[in-house]
Amino acid sequence: MAVKKLRPVTPGQRFRNAPSFSEITSSTPEKSLTRSLSKSGGRNNSGKMTMRYMGGGHKRKLRLIDFRRDKHGVPGIVKTVEYDPNRSARIALIVYADGEKRYIIAPEGIQVGQTVLSGEDIAPEVGNSLPLNKIPLGTIVHNIEIQPGKGGALVRGAGSYAQLLAREGKYATIKLPSGEMRLVLGKCYATVGSVSNQEHMNVSLGKAGRKRWLGRRPRVRGVAMNPVDHPMGGGEGRSSGGHPRSRTGLYSKGKKTRTPKKYSNRLIIGKRKK
Repeated sequence: MAVKKLRPVTPGQRFRNAPSFSEITSSTPEKSLTRSLSKSGGRNNSGKMTMRYMGGGHKRKLRLIDFRRDKHGVPGIVKTVEYDPNRSARIALIVYADGEKRYIIAPEGIQVGQTVLSGEDIAPEVGNSLPLNKIPLGTIVHNIEIQPGKGGALVRGAGSYAQLLAREGKYATIKLPSGEMRLVLGKCYATVGSVSNQEHMNVSLGKAGRKRWLGRRPRVRGVAMNPVDHPMGGGEGRSSGGHPRSRTGLYSKGKKTRTPKKYSNRLIIGKRKK
């Protein structure tokens, strides 16, 4: 995918970098794989706003994505590559030999008409899903399971990828996009290749209205508020005394928020980059 720079014929287009959508082959989703999607506006079941700066936005349909890739040994043909409003990556519609259709996260470079497989004894090619103990060392992977059979949970955002570094015993060592080195069970499945839409990070919306179309309301800085609204509010002029903190008083720069006794701490062998 490429990012196109638009001619500044309007103020909203002057600073906009837009995706080209050149890889998209269909603009109509598969009806059997879509569901209605209701929005909360940041409110919980009692109507109280628990998350600010959410609301509005264009109506969306939920696409059901197959993160488990559990049709082992059944070849599937890539029918379309589509846009998904609910995620940054592109999705691909797979039609399997038995007639079933499923959406998967589209890997970078996948083409319409390409065959994808999942299972233990298949080739580690782009789009194929294998257990980590069957993938060659050094391979780039995404959509990695944490628990066998539960479905991919790691490395699903646009342009992201992890690298399989080593295997020892029943565990495999992977390097995540954050730089963290982590042990994952070798029985967990992962998909070969990196996630599509690598230029997503270079997209510039160009105007506030485009942000509102995505369902994001204006975010107010704490130092611009009154003392009653935020610990960093108030003062004469542009004063922002004290340490940066959240609205509830928690320090926001440098304070460790990870639980010291978290169950997965023993599986992290190298911390993420700071």
